[in-house]
Amino acid sequence: MAVVRTQDVTKVYVMGDEKVYALQGVSLEVEQGEYISIMGPSGSGKSTLFNMVGGLDKPTSGKVYIDDVDVAQLDAYELAWLRCRKIGYIFQAFNLIPVMTALENVTLPMVFAGLTADEARDKGVGILKRVGLGERVSHKPYELSGGQQQRVAVARAFANDPAIILADEPTGNLDLNTGTEIIELLREMNQESGVTVISATHDHKMLSVSDRVVWVSDGRIDRIIKRDELTIEVGTIDGVAH
Repeated sequence: MAVVRTQDVTKVYVMGDEKVYALQGVSLEVEQGEYISIMGPSGSGKSTLFNMVGGLDKPTSGKVYIDDVDVAQLDAYELAWLRCRKIGYIFQAFNLIPVMTALENVTLPMVFAGLTADEARDKGVGILKRVGLGERVSHKPYELSGGQQQRVAVARAFANDPAIILADEPTGNLDLNTGTEIIELLREMNQESGVTVISATHDHKMLSVSDRVVWVSDGRIDRIIKRDELTIEVGTIDGVAH
């Protein structure tokens, strides 16, 4: 069952007298429980596609469906509900609230979703333990390393048991070893909960955990590589996005 489906999606930005075609007729289906990486060079359109899937932007033409709901037809309230209940976001810059503790950052989406303070606290502590931060629940972001902050962000993304996790360059601000830990953590949680993970990334370490890699070039899907083809691709790609 496709949890995300794009149908002939285009995105055109008008800059003065010029039109910039960020996406040019992208059609993609993502099955429930898949781990998908969207890869491509800067300016390829991968971030634009990522934003379409996350309901953060609307296509110029074409359709984006989440659980067979046309995102473009939702009003502001419905879109906010979708983002709160159906989608968990992980960003390169962590985007934690600096004055809040790790636990408060994780429980905030739960409060928006209607959980009581006690329910949110119990659930938040459980998720932070799951991501290896059981001893850091009362720490604020400045008291945590970059990897720990991203673990808080991962926990926050899972706060409301979403159907989809959208990870935008989740290892971009992390060193090699810490980035690998975050990738492995996402894969573990994907396998345990059955949540669909869609990551926009430059990080070729993502290849080892992805069910499929979607290569985007010039606003189009260049190719889609399945996991059983990835060993060959890793050997030949040599760190260059094709």
